[in-house]
Amino acid sequence: MDLRAELLKSIWYAFTALDVEKSGKVSKSQLKVLSHNLYTVLCIPHDPVALEEHFRDDDDGPVSSQGYMPYLNKYILDKVEEGAFVKANFDELCWTLTAKKNYKPDRNGNSIVSHQDAFKLWCLFNFLSEDKYPLVMVPDEVEYLLKKICTAMNVELNSCELEEYLAQEPQGQGGLTVWQFLDVVNSGRFLRGIEQEAVSMAVEEVYQEVIEDVLKQARSWHSVGAQTLSSPPPSQPGFDGCVFWLQGYLWKKGHLRRNWSERWFMLKPCVLSYYMSEERKEKKGSIVLDKHCCVEVLPDRDGKRCMFCVKTPSRTYEMSASDTRQRQEWTLAIQTAIRLQAEGKSSLHKDLKQKRREQREQREQRRAAKEEETQRLKQLQEEKERKLQELELLKEAQRQAELLLQEEEQRRRQQHEEMQRTLEIQLQEAEKARASMEAEMVLKEAEAERQRRRIQELEAMQQRLQEALQQEVKARQDEESVRYAQARLLAEEEEKLKQLMKLKEEQEEYIIKAQREKQVLKQEMENKSKCLEEAQKQLEEVRVNRQRVDQDVMAAQRKLRQASTNVKHWNVQMNRLMHPIGPGEKRTNVSGGFPGYQPFLSQRESSLR
Repeated sequence: MDLRAELLKSIWYAFTALDVEKSGKVSKSQLKVLSHNLYTVLCIPHDPVALEEHFRDDDDGPVSSQGYMPYLNKYILDKVEEGAFVKANFDELCWTLTAKKNYKPDRNGNSIVSHQDAFKLWCLFNFLSEDKYPLVMVPDEVEYLLKKICTAMNVELNSCELEEYLAQEPQGQGGLTVWQFLDVVNSGRFLRGIEQEAVSMAVEEVYQEVIEDVLKQARSWHSVGAQTLSSPPPSQPGFDGCVFWLQGYLWKKGHLRRNWSERWFMLKPCVLSYYMSEERKEKKGSIVLDKHCCVEVLPDRDGKRCMFCVKTPSRTYEMSASDTRQRQEWTLAIQTAIRLQAEGKSSLHKDLKQKRREQREQREQRRAAKEEETQRLKQLQEEKERKLQELELLKEAQRQAELLLQEEEQRRRQQHEEMQRTLEIQLQEAEKARASMEAEMVLKEAEAERQRRRIQELEAMQQRLQEALQQEVKARQDEESVRYAQARLLAEEEEKLKQLMKLKEEQEEYIIKAQREKQVLKQEMENKSKCLEEAQKQLEEVRVNRQRVDQDVMAAQRKLRQASTNVKHWNVQMNRLMHPIGPGEKRTNVSGGFPGYQPFLSQRESSLR
């Protein structure tokens, strides 16, 4: 991807950000301001005359992207010189314009990436996006970028979950836009449990590697000061071998004083720069790499170990690594940078991106060729089946013709044989006609008799057949009546089944009602049993009272009998007192007392009883 295509991608975002009404056109005043800012950040001499001439006010209405492209190409992009401006400032200008309108992070502060990290992801997206507008990044490049960010944090990306997410997104546009990509990263769906600082460091490393071309090593991952981890990160698709962009601390031997100093080295495809520290505030020098440079491993000396040197046409630079593994990484990375310069490649990642794009195109071509081959094979198969069907039809027609010929030949042969037999019989009959006339008459009479008997037999057989036919008709009628009766029985059975179902429903309702009545009766029986118990208790009390009253009655009867005895005694005494015995007078009514007293006594006893 050349410089013009890179600049156009960022300018496209700035232009669309100024298109507030989404009509594809921007006002002239806004384009004047945009062009002036582009002159400034691209370090191009201003041409106000051309600017005013192109955007003069007598033009009708706003300007579309097609109307702005001639001016942009002629007065800006054609004058841009690579290395004469800071591309980060240019990208930041376009990002500022488009982020105000389109970038919407979480207002609650729950975003995974900061605003600066979002800018770096935007730059990475522009680098990896397709050269088609509107800009999108295909799923393979999305997975590639997310895997690089996860690898920088020494974690593994869940490819299955990413594929499910990409499958859910509408693919009519061919991939994800930058705002969809930023929403995916900010959602934390693929970066769960990772702090914002770690994500920021990973984005910074990937940004330096891809955009700023800072070399790293895949076999031993470094965090700070080229400190390596014990296990390598997951492999990344699309890389050439194991070489990435590298930076870290090395010991360097001075050119004049010949002393050893620790410097922070940063390797890019065309230059190896070294600084006082990893902040890269004070640059101490740089080594320009070209196809004439080489790297050699040196033996240990001057108290330094793991030494190597970089030879250029003008000077040799001696350096010392902390261990053999780090020396191998640096020598391999520098050799790779020299090889890129010899091949005329300015950026490894641009070459890798082109290779991945070519591989995707080859896959698409192979898939299209495969589909075309499948379609062609399908057509050939259909043609073959059609021809086979036609061949079968021809064979069938041939077989039918052969059968017809055989039947015709057989019919002709039979007719010929019949004619020959008829002629022979006629000749024999003619020869015997005269000699056997009488015998023939006898035979005819016998034949007539046989014919009469045969006619009688046939009439008898006809009668039997008529009887059998009548029996069959009757049997069919019986069968129809049986079927009718069976249908009627089935209808009755169905009706009875419905009645049975109805009775079953009524029985179930009756059972439910009986259960309810049973519960009511049970409750009434319980109430009656309680009442019965109370009545029994009252009956017991009445019996006890009756016994007590009987006892009182018996006592009263005893008292009455005693009183009666006393009364009788006193009556006798009173009779004696009231009727003195005269001389010679008989004693009568000794126990009767005075007249009328006995009935009174009886009434008193009965009342006491």
